[in-house]
Amino acid sequence: MDIFTHREEEELKKHGPLALRLRPKTLEGFAGQTHLVGEGKPLRRLIESDVLSSLLFYGPPGTGKTTLAEIIAEKTNAAFVRVNAVSSSVSELRKEMEAARNRLAQEGKRTVLFVDEIHRFNKAQQDALLPAVEKGIVVLIGATTENPYFTVNAPLLSRMRIFPFEPLSAEDVRALLVRAQSEPEARLETVEFTDEALDHLAMMANGDARTALNALEMAAALASPGEDGNKEVDITLVEEAVQRRAVVYDRDGDTHYDVISAFIKSVRGSDPDAALYWLARMLEAGEDPLFIARRLVILASEDIGNADPHGLLVAVAAADAVKMIGLPEGRITLAQATTYLASAPKSNAAYMGINKAQSLVKKRPGDRVPTHLRDASYSGAKKMGYGKEYRYPHDYPGNFVPQNYLPDGMKRPGFYKPGDNGYERSIKERLQRWDRERKQGEQDE
Repeated sequence: MDIFTHREEEELKKHGPLALRLRPKTLEGFAGQTHLVGEGKPLRRLIESDVLSSLLFYGPPGTGKTTLAEIIAEKTNAAFVRVNAVSSSVSELRKEMEAARNRLAQEGKRTVLFVDEIHRFNKAQQDALLPAVEKGIVVLIGATTENPYFTVNAPLLSRMRIFPFEPLSAEDVRALLVRAQSEPEARLETVEFTDEALDHLAMMANGDARTALNALEMAAALASPGEDGNKEVDITLVEEAVQRRAVVYDRDGDTHYDVISAFIKSVRGSDPDAALYWLARMLEAGEDPLFIARRLVILASEDIGNADPHGLLVAVAAADAVKMIGLPEGRITLAQATTYLASAPKSNAAYMGINKAQSLVKKRPGDRVPTHLRDASYSGAKKMGYGKEYRYPHDYPGNFVPQNYLPDGMKRPGFYKPGDNGYERSIKERLQRWDRERKQGEQDE
């Protein structure tokens, strides 16, 4: 590090953004990602033992990828070199590789190379890293907000362990904000935040610690000192600082359940405009997008079912997509799934069917499987008559043959009653035809 770089870092510690000034130096001060750096977790053990292989940190902005890399820099005995993918050229990378090679040969010292925003490297730049990574001349740590399977070359990716970072919970962000107020570097000793203000900051951050901390600093700057020289930051000042009004919504209270109820009922009621309104209400309030996606998956089977079998595929695909890309882009995927499901034909026949079936099973738990339906694949089954009278449907015209599939003596319960909407109309007609053939077969017997 030259004198100018050192001077720059010192100035940033004094005058840089709050998120930069409060960047933790130890794992104990690191917020979130307990699935990776909690006590006894694999990544924490690797860091504490200073036995690192090449790593890739993948997750949304503000979740601690760069911070964790700097904590590793503090703990490792290796030389730590940081480059930014936006500003580094292939020639600069090759110089760093050569320096790492000389360091290893002359001093016996490893080099940990941290590449921030590694997804911005083109193929040539990524290829320049590969030989040094493959030979172990450098331990590469990459950080990316983009899906690495789409943005990092397969040969390089295969030599790295991928660690996914998750958005911080609102509780983690709030705890971070409370802790920040007591840090001397924050210079917030004379500022008091109301609980409502802190709650809004934690919610609007959408799991991004950097956004939350910088918004905290901005809100404090907007506050005017009182007669005693102290400042109070309320919800109004926070709304002004983040340019976003607080939505009346409590993720743990009645409003949370009321809004998700209104959302589901709007989709069930085939009103895409109302459904989008309640979706927007939840997103603006910082609701977990995966919670919304899971509810859509349930609704796709409960309220649409076989009236449009594609509804479940759309909902599941939306849930996977939201998990992969997160917010803010995930809101578009949720909107697509919401409008598709709201516009789809509706049926709760599958939902009602399983309810009726479970109710009957509770009343008749001891019904035995008829002998012709029992497993006949093992030695001795035929001697007991298992499967002997079973009719294989594919041996008959239309791949259907009338035979009893219910316990002996049970009347046909009619659990599943498809309606006339969408694809269920075709299912209903097909089942009615088979039912007529089944009745005809019973008469012939």
